[in-house]
Amino acid sequence: MADIEVRSEITGKVWKIEVNPGERVEEDEPILILESMKMEIPVAAPKSGKLVKLLVAEEDPVEEDQVVAILEED
Repeated sequence: MADIEVRSEITGKVWKIEVNPGERVEEDEPILILESMKMEIPVAAPKSGKLVKLLVAEEDPVEEDQVVAILEED
């Protein structure tokens, strides 16, 4: 099993967390939603697996290309 870094594609603020550590996610399922310029942008799982760690919390600022979560691939 490999660890996968989930990265933000934009600069913004964490608006809502959709998945908690320990939960399983499918490829392209939103892990969290960022708010940027009054738009909501989902950050999706690049592959299916288990969410091992969230590195941000709601309201946290996020930079482009920042690692926001770690997945463990099935």
